[in-house]
Amino acid sequence: MAFPPHRLVAALLAAVVALGLLGLARHARPAPYGDRLLPGGPHPDTRAWETHDGVAGYDSRTGALRWRYARAGHRPVSVLPARGEVIALWDDGLLTDTDGRSVRWHRALPDAAEWLPAQGGTGVLRPLGRGILAVVTPRRVTAYRTADGDLRWVLPARQGCAFRPEGAVRRGTALLLAQPCADSAWTGQLVALDDLGRIAPGRTPLGNDLPGPPPGPHPGHLDAEKPLARPR
Repeated sequence: MAFPPHRLVAALLAAVVALGLLGLARHARPAPYGDRLLPGGPHPDTRAWETHDGVAGYDSRTGALRWRYARAGHRPVSVLPARGEVIALWDDGLLTDTDGRSVRWHRALPDAAEWLPAQGGTGVLRPLGRGILAVVTPRRVTAYRTADGDLRWVLPARQGCAFRPEGAVRRGTALLLAQPCADSAWTGQLVALDDLGRIAPGRTPLGNDLPGPPPGPHPGHLDAEKPLARPR
């Protein structure tokens, strides 16, 4: 059964209008986490700087803006450049990573409302090397793989103690972190960390590499405290 030409034209017009409305709805949908990225892509001569409401990448020679990243209604409290990417801690406790082309991952820090207003971002973001970032808060140290935001391990503070994010010192590959306790010897108030977790005799940590072929044995690797499962 053939449709009259005027009905066929009306059906085609209705389909075009419906597709247009779907496109408008897609564009009107708010970005996840309030992300607002003016992309430009990574460049070896780009330097990232914290601004009053976001993060921006500038050409280190000309000062030209290469990219800009902001989140609606929020501001960064700490910014850490890391191998062509920028990791930012925001005032709502969200952790983000961008390379100037896209926002690569988001992670929400637990209990941020309890410590972030007073602590701010001072000492919270601590690179541990080998692509691992430690996020130090009073209650715990949380380690993420910077390549994809994968959670690698968690080290809670001892009962009755609290970590001091600002009280950390680098010694070679180790991060020495203050953990004041009300009733403990001074040796219990200092924790040594590296990319595999707490440095302690007899540890056998899980690997932090990206997923791939099963690795061979690593007899030199020892165990991290509070390890998580291997990435899948």
